[in-house]
Amino acid sequence: MFPLSSTVVRSAVKLLPPGNWRPGCVWCPYRNISLKLGGLKPRTVPPRYLGQPSPFTHPHLIKHGEVTPGVSQTEYELRRHRLSSLIEAQSDRLGPSGSSSTHVAIVLSHPTRYMTNDIPYPFHQNQDFLYLSGILEPDSALVLYGKGRPDQAILFVPRRDPGRELWDGPRSGKDGAAALTGIERVHCTEELSVVLKSLKGSVLWYDSSQPAHPQLHQAHVGPVLEAGPMPHSLRPLTHSLRAVKSSAEVALMQEAGHITAQAFRRTMGLSQGDVDEAVLFAKFDFENRIHGANFLAYPPVVAGGNRANTLHYINNNQIIKDGEMVLLDGGCEYFGYVSDVTRTWPVNGKFSPTQAELYEAVLEVQRSCLSLCSPGVSLDHIYSTMLALLGRQLRRLGVVKAGTSDADALKAARRYCPHHVGHYLGMDVHDTPELSRSQPLQPGMVITIEPGLYICENDDQVPECFRGLGVRIEDDVVIRDKGSPLILSRDAPKSIADVEKACAQR
Repeated sequence: MFPLSSTVVRSAVKLLPPGNWRPGCVWCPYRNISLKLGGLKPRTVPPRYLGQPSPFTHPHLIKHGEVTPGVSQTEYELRRHRLSSLIEAQSDRLGPSGSSSTHVAIVLSHPTRYMTNDIPYPFHQNQDFLYLSGILEPDSALVLYGKGRPDQAILFVPRRDPGRELWDGPRSGKDGAAALTGIERVHCTEELSVVLKSLKGSVLWYDSSQPAHPQLHQAHVGPVLEAGPMPHSLRPLTHSLRAVKSSAEVALMQEAGHITAQAFRRTMGLSQGDVDEAVLFAKFDFENRIHGANFLAYPPVVAGGNRANTLHYINNNQIIKDGEMVLLDGGCEYFGYVSDVTRTWPVNGKFSPTQAELYEAVLEVQRSCLSLCSPGVSLDHIYSTMLALLGRQLRRLGVVKAGTSDADALKAARRYCPHHVGHYLGMDVHDTPELSRSQPLQPGMVITIEPGLYICENDDQVPECFRGLGVRIEDDVVIRDKGSPLILSRDAPKSIADVEKACAQR
């Protein structure tokens, strides 16, 4: 397997001008390809329940021509073609035979996972598979193939089975999946190994180290791998595409951000002296779901008092005392795209002078970091700036001595904020982990900005008034080509005045 350099990943997310655009084609500004109109043959979606929402069964959610709410057949086709273009670009690095070989890319869905015996967990799709196909059913697969450029798609979905559908719900079947996605060639999943062997691909693109679906891997893909060369990893290429969002993706993330922001506002309104973390958890979950979210994006942190200094505290089962603050880190998933927001507030509705001083220090740093969110700047650069600014705030607060050197102030900043300034966001909370945070940001990328200060109650090196306080403020940010960044979570109360106002609206 050849190493995929950071240069390759970086070039994959550059926004290039449409050099060969022609009338009669659709141009995708975030994907350097055009697609001729009429390339997708429209089919009538079967007038029955499928394995996922369709325009027939869920007209309130999904329009004709969409595969999933807000994302059209054309956009999914553009994504597959863009991936094919990246593979084609890599073929030259494989030697003279690369461009003349048949390339086969394989992406598997997730399986159904069970909590016990025959009780399944709620199904959550493999994001790479969902990104390229729009299919929400388990036990499915997508294969792309072609000479030099794998731009032909084959979809595999579970066979219709009345016996299983009685227990598990409807399946789309071949006809439903073809009509919904626009992919013409659809097979039953059990035919995957036969089709793969028939393609005789000499260059395979597949992530074999951690198969998304171990059973399908063992039964269908494993035998093909044994008979051929080591496959090349597909994940870095797919993640480079996922990192840059289309206007449709940004619209879905805007809605996720808006839902979560309103959930924060209403959860603040429930706060009062001596409140159970579980009550705030339940309120936040309820407000997200009742206003359109599918579910929470991850187990939220609802940490009162000193527990805010445990970064991944998710027990959420203690009483927050009157006079303490609560740190709530939560977000929702809205049709495949997520939010990730953090706010910290006093449960009695009023910041004490010390709480306000620490909160304002973090807020000032966060605002400065948000102002840096523009093309060409990396997350690592914003992180370095965050540490320098936090170091100055720690000196101002007296957490470190006024005469402390800049180098020692930076060490203190790392101690009192032991995490990065942010991460990529999209279909997953910590999205596209294959991308380095040293990579320059591009228009269409979505990131979080989340500075914090965490001072444990037993830290005798700081003034006693700050001990046991933890503050983090996090927003979701879209990088834009011109002007200021788009803050998806801007409606969540953040200034001290707005937070106290929200807490008072009970």
